[in-house]
Amino acid sequence: MYAIVEINGQQFKAEKGAKLFVNRIKDAEEGQAVEFDKVLLVDNEGAVTVGAPTVEGAKVEAEVLNPLVKGEKVIVFKKKRRKGYRVKNGHRQQYTQIEVKSVIA
Repeated sequence: MYAIVEINGQQFKAEKGAKLFVNRIKDAEEGQAVEFDKVLLVDNEGAVTVGAPTVEGAKVEAEVLNPLVKGEKVIVFKKKRRKGYRVKNGHRQQYTQIEVKSVIA
């Protein structure tokens, strides 16, 4: 059994025991239980239920493993040739690692 769930504007495939890196959840603490109720699709051994826009009564329960994980550094470099214009910026996205405990449909 798995579900497609929307977490902080992104869609993830959640099944029991899966570990996911989602966009940072504010005020999350290690070991805290979190619940996501924006379930878009549920597949129960071949019986697919598609929400319009969400599946009624379905939710995903998860536990926070690590509240702050930093992603890879992305370098943004801009240059205009022959003009002496160079700008270098870096960015590291912040994630929260969660483990899916159950999918309730």
